[in-house]
Order: sequence, then C-alpha cells, then structure tokens
Amino acid sequence: MDSLWVDRQGPVVKGSADQGPLSQQQLDEFEQKGFLFEPGFLGGEELARLREELKALLDNDAYRGKDYSIVEPSGKEIRSLFAVHYLSRVFAHLANDERLVGRARQILGGESYVHQSRINYKPGFEGKGFNWHSDFETWHAEDGMPDMHAVSASIVLTDNHEFNGPLMLIPGSHRVFVPCIGETPDNNHEKSLQKQEIGVPSQEALRQLIDRNGIEAPKGSAGGLLLFDCNTLHGSNANMSPDPRSNAFFVYNRVDNRCVEPFAANRRRPDFLAHEPGSDFNP
Repeated sequence: MDSLWVDRQGPVVKGSADQGPLSQQQLDEFEQKGFLFEPGFLGGEELARLREELKALLDNDAYRGKDYSIVEPSGKEIRSLFAVHYLSRVFAHLANDERLVGRARQILGGESYVHQSRINYKPGFEGKGFNWHSDFETWHAEDGMPDMHAVSASIVLTDNHEFNGPLMLIPGSHRVFVPCIGETPDNNHEKSLQKQEIGVPSQEALRQLIDRNGIEAPKGSAGGLLLFDCNTLHGSNANMSPDPRSNAFFVYNRVDNRCVEPFAANRRRPDFLAHEPGSDFNP
C-alpha cells in the first residue's frame, strides 16, 4: 500500500467471456487498463437517429433552467442533460439494449440497472474541460454506492479527435482508490457538475499514477463505444477546435450494489443524478 492510495481488492471483471459479447481478450484488457474502446460500435441509420435525437434534446428550450440541465459556466449552451433515458424514448431504448446490458453483465458479474444517464455536449471553442476524478469517489460519498460494481458506457455521437477535448483516462488507475481530503458541502452537485473542485485526487497521486502508465485518450469517428470502470481516473481538456463533441453516457450499477445512505454527505444527491432500481423520474 502507498500512502497516497489504497490498493483495490479482488478482480475488476467478475463475469466471463461465455456470458456476453465481449471476448476474453477484451475482458482481460478491461481488467488491466480499466477501460475498453470499441470503434464502430454503432453506425448507419441507428447512429443518424441518435444524432437527430441529440440535437432535438439540446435545442429544447423547455429543458433550460431545469436542475437536470447543466449549462456552460460562461454561457447558455447545455453542457450536460441528465436522466436522458427518461427524457427520450430513443435513448431509453439504447440504455436497455442487450448490446450494452450484456457487456455490463459480463464486467459486473450480474444484472444491473441504470444508476445515471446523461448526454454531454462540449461546444466548439467554448466547451470547458473537467478535472481528473474517479466517479466512484462521488457515487460512494454522495450517492451511497457501497462498492465498485459499476461501469460506464459512453457512446461517441460526434467525431472525437485530439483537439476537441476527448475523454482522457489513466490506465491502471482503477486498481487503487485515491482518498480525497475535505468535507462534502451541502448541495455540492450544484457546483461540481460545472466545475469539480471537491473530491479530486492530489497532484502528487496523479503524477505518480501517470508516471506509471501514462494517459490515453480514445479517439475516432462517431459511433464508437468506450467502457470504463467506475474507479478509473479520467478528465478532459477544453475544446479548442470548432468541432463540437458529444457523448451519451449510461452508468450500469449491479443490482445488489444499490445505493444506501451516503458515506460522506448529509443527504443523497437528487434523483436525476442517482436512480434507484425500477424507479421512475418525472421531469
């Protein structure tokens, strides 16, 4: 054990190759790196329909000003729209698609539910970056997620290249838990969804982890799928290009890992950030 972090116990991948679409080689890569990128996961009319739905959601003025709609800190562009599988039948169908659910089942070793869903939009020239963080840090502290039995599926809806702020990940960082110092303020999500400053790892921990394994930023044409472990450290730069970047995220949490009372906050975050199994959300 290093003083900057605690080693993770047990396997990351709990299922096997005969339980779903991922090969043993792909599962081994996820186990080792904490993420897996599959180019060309979607395409053709299916991808075109998702992009049309994305535009319709982002252009819907009824969502502006809602708590589940996060705008850029310095503008009016929607940065994130949460609970998207409740807002859209198209994205609800995708969230429940066996191609995604099956992959989650293999990685988690059991049935799952959607803990969180959202679309992220980073407009050209104006899209801000996001600090290095582990999702599990927030989900454990503020949502009450007991253990690391969750995986994120990110579908690339626009071309991701090195200039428009693609997601960056630290390979192998999922194998340790980096404690973050400081108390969680009430309603921390109201600020952290625009700029996360609480629950971020120390620069020294980041430096050592990056020195070990570097940084990777999966890039490619629209339609790719990025799967990453709930504890993998990730972040992104600002979008310095004219090209917007959009992704759809679905977080699958194992059913027996449903959230309890938060471990480091006075109360849970709102429902649009942390759904219960079988719950309903009325925007």
